[in-house]
Amino acid sequence: MRVNVTVNGEHRQADNVWEGESLLYVLRERLGLPGSKNACEQGECGSCTVYLDGVPACACLVAAGQAEGREVRTVEGLAEGDELDPVQESFVECGAVQCGFCTPGLLVAAHDLIERTGQPSDTEIREALAGNLCRCTGYEKILDAVKHAAARKAEVSR
Repeated sequence: MRVNVTVNGEHRQADNVWEGESLLYVLRERLGLPGSKNACEQGECGSCTVYLDGVPACACLVAAGQAEGREVRTVEGLAEGDELDPVQESFVECGAVQCGFCTPGLLVAAHDLIERTGQPSDTEIREALAGNLCRCTGYEKILDAVKHAAARKAEVSR
């Protein structure tokens, strides 16, 4: 099967896709976008979170064929060229990146939250990130990074 999808604003095509392949597999193995991680393959950890038509989704749970003709934005697509998104910059600056396995999903979830709410409360941040598991941190630096990113985005928007 052939899958045509717009990824990070660019039309992409994957050939010889098996009907049981996930969107995650296609992104990583067929389209060369390794940012989204494959950790649980059950939609439990959040490390594979991408935007699918503007809505966060676990790419491991989306059959590749379901992405036909749709828009996907991966963690790689958050940056504008060589300039990182404020969420990405804040994760680095606040030390929220440890091993990096959970980071892509956390970045997409945090980006979505800030886009929807602007200045999220601590409770909103915790709820938005609840589907993302991190085994390296105590989450405090991640929460700090989301707050920092929201403040930066608000500052830039003025």
